[in-house]
Amino acid sequence: MLIYGLILAGGEGRRFGGTDKAFLPLEGRCLLDRVADRFSPQLAGMAISANGDARRFARFGYDVLPDQGAARLGPMAGVAAGLSWLAGQGGTHLATVPVDAPFLPCDLVARLVDAAMGAPAGLAVADCGGRIHPTCALWPLSIAPALTAALAAGERRIGQWALAQGAARAVFAETTPDAFMNLNTPDDLAAAERALRAN
Repeated sequence: MLIYGLILAGGEGRRFGGTDKAFLPLEGRCLLDRVADRFSPQLAGMAISANGDARRFARFGYDVLPDQGAARLGPMAGVAAGLSWLAGQGGTHLATVPVDAPFLPCDLVARLVDAAMGAPAGLAVADCGGRIHPTCALWPLSIAPALTAALAAGERRIGQWALAQGAARAVFAETTPDAFMNLNTPDDLAAAERALRAN
């Protein structure tokens, strides 16, 4: 198994006044830096899923993958682009995480792999407190044709689709701060800053 990773950074950050979430500062470091630091050591290589001018990510040194086609179709389109890139890298599986989750577990990929071993499609999603986090997932390259077909048919609900494919759940204990906290609003960002100061 050769696992590459993809940080999903295609969100438009509307609730942050249109600011690119990847570059939001959290205690002196941008979210992309924080997520990459936790995620990249778990992988054979990594890319970023993002639309717009790829040059804004130049300093990070990762491939930047835009959604295929003109429309912005959400994280499912990012995963599709990531699987296409994965094939060119010679990888077998793609692990994905969102750019706005700065406290991700440092054993995320290993736990997803363990769960995927028991799934018929070799697919796994993170589960914490009974809630799935479908953008924190492990996708086998073999699922690419089915995912692409579903996307073309109008499917956008990545979690529901993954579970319909028989995705296993990698169960994580609840932690403080929440390992799967998504920073969707300025209030979330402020809560993350308080959590960092407290630890």
